[in-house]
Amino acid sequence: MTVLRLARSELKRMTGGLLPKLTILALTMVPLLYGAVYLYANWDPYGNLNQIDAALVVEDTGAATSDGTRLQAGQKVADSLIEGHVFNWQSVHSAAEADQGVSEGKYAFALKIPRDFSANLASPGSFDSASQAMLNVTTNDANNYLLSTIVDKLTTAVHASVAKEVGEETANQLLTGYGTIHAQMVKAAHGAGELADGVARLRDGSATLHQGSTQLEAGATELYNGQVKLRDGATQLSAGAGRLNSGLAQLRDKTASLPADSQQLADGAAQVAAGNAALNTKVQDVVGQLEAADNGLRTRVQESNARLVAAGVLTQEQSARVLADFDAAAASSPVAEARGKIQTDSAQIQQLSDGSAAVSAGAAKLAASAPALTEAIAAASTGADQLAAGSATLAAGEQSAVDGTARLVDGARKLDDGAAQLETGARTAADGSRTLAGELAKGASKIPNPDATQKSDISEVISDPVAVSNVSQAKAGSYGAGLAPFFLTLALWIGVFMLIQAMRPVTQRALASNAPAWKIAIGGWLPFLAVSALQASLLTLVVNAGLGLNPAHPVLMWLLMLAAAMAFSAIIQGVVALLGSPGKLVVLILLVLQLVSSGGTFPWQTTPQPLHVAHQILPMGYVVTAMRHLVYGADLSMIPATVAGLVGYTLLGLALSTLAVRKHKFWTLKTLKPEIAV
Repeated sequence: MTVLRLARSELKRMTGGLLPKLTILALTMVPLLYGAVYLYANWDPYGNLNQIDAALVVEDTGAATSDGTRLQAGQKVADSLIEGHVFNWQSVHSAAEADQGVSEGKYAFALKIPRDFSANLASPGSFDSASQAMLNVTTNDANNYLLSTIVDKLTTAVHASVAKEVGEETANQLLTGYGTIHAQMVKAAHGAGELADGVARLRDGSATLHQGSTQLEAGATELYNGQVKLRDGATQLSAGAGRLNSGLAQLRDKTASLPADSQQLADGAAQVAAGNAALNTKVQDVVGQLEAADNGLRTRVQESNARLVAAGVLTQEQSARVLADFDAAAASSPVAEARGKIQTDSAQIQQLSDGSAAVSAGAAKLAASAPALTEAIAAASTGADQLAAGSATLAAGEQSAVDGTARLVDGARKLDDGAAQLETGARTAADGSRTLAGELAKGASKIPNPDATQKSDISEVISDPVAVSNVSQAKAGSYGAGLAPFFLTLALWIGVFMLIQAMRPVTQRALASNAPAWKIAIGGWLPFLAVSALQASLLTLVVNAGLGLNPAHPVLMWLLMLAAAMAFSAIIQGVVALLGSPGKLVVLILLVLQLVSSGGTFPWQTTPQPLHVAHQILPMGYVVTAMRHLVYGADLSMIPATVAGLVGYTLLGLALSTLAVRKHKFWTLKTLKPEIAV
């Protein structure tokens, strides 16, 4: 008996009447009913979420942002959800009403936007501490367990969208603030440059003042030396006047040159008075210049502060403190000390000038009286007494003039030292103010000053700093396409499992023949292969043409389905042939193990460790993986290995069937009357 005759005999038996034919037809439809109908029902559930009623409660009252605009984030989120039509959103007036609707099953879930939603979103833009903006969601797993997961994805997407939008607005305000700071820093740098120019002029003026004070000191020293000589001359005049009384006789002969000498004395005294007056004028000019320099510098500080206050860089209180610090520094600086000394010396120089004028007037009188002295030598005794008294007074005045000039020299020296300190300080201040201007300019150049386009681009990056570039090497077109490899493979196993309920793995007639065991085994398997191949072909046709699976490799997918039907039918036929009715329970157990270990829904790596072994040794997991590669258009390098494995499983099934034939060639009481029959 040949293999084909054995197979044809079994097929003929199975199709010998109308009822057997209907049975075979029904069994052929089992995978189609299980796989295709399930995929049809779950082909695109996410595309039909808009048929689910969901409650939407908007209690947000809005908020004012830092720039004065009105933020209505809650209503904006609600409008976006309604326009998106992901769910059939139903506007509900209160949170309590929405929660009650979820509890009663009227709504699948409720999304509630609280009153302070916009207020909490607006607070980060003004850097105020505030509570986090919340979206309140009410779900009920009694309505549907998976719905909670879908709602979590929805709220996560809403959260990301709102957070990005608010973060972008906050970043835009921050960058606008940087631009304002940049502008104010530029103004500050400009003001510091003007201050540096003013201090530079102060430095130059102080250098001129130092030169003048040095000249003043030299002139005062010369004046002092002249005053000493004048004092000595006045002393000598006083001594000569004393001797005048005793030498009147000789005076007549010697007084011929007295008018000229007295005139020279008057001229010298006038020159001294004029020099003292000029010195006094210079000193007063120096004092005036110092006062003008101080007032000018203080005015510039006030103007700079006013500009900084107007620009918002300084407050009025900070401006007042800066001016107070400036006044305090000016009052305690070496320049102030020198100015005080100059003012003191100025008064002394004024006294010296007045004394010199008095000396000049006396000398003029002396010159005017000299001719009378020569003409009235007869009255010399009386005049000599008066001259002695006047010369004594002159000597005393000249001593005062010497003392005053000495003080003038000391004051001029101190003025020169102060002017030197002022020059040094002004030079340092000029360098510092120039450095300040330069550093402010550098600081301004380092502060961002983005334009409107740059602010928009940078704000978007700051609000969403991480972008994901998702490259899908192979992608399922829909939810049903994602489940198709698993359910198609599962349907093939269930289809063959149903065949074993109506078809005999090995016929008694074949066992009674003298045919080799392997021929009987193959002959018993071929009917299973023929019907399972028909199941696989019909299932592939309906899923591709009816549901629109559109696999990347339709022919290869069909061939893989045939290879899977070949392996599954061989294993199931072999196990049941060897074990009999208990073998059907083993096939059911294998179905359950493959159902949980093949990775049809979640990755098989997420299953408990013992199920990893089941995934490695059972065929369904390999078929599911290979189907994904063929349906989605992934790498095909693993397909030959999968097909080779299915051939191996087929040979294993045929080996079990051959072993069963050899075992059942010998009939026993259990063969005639089995303990259990299913």
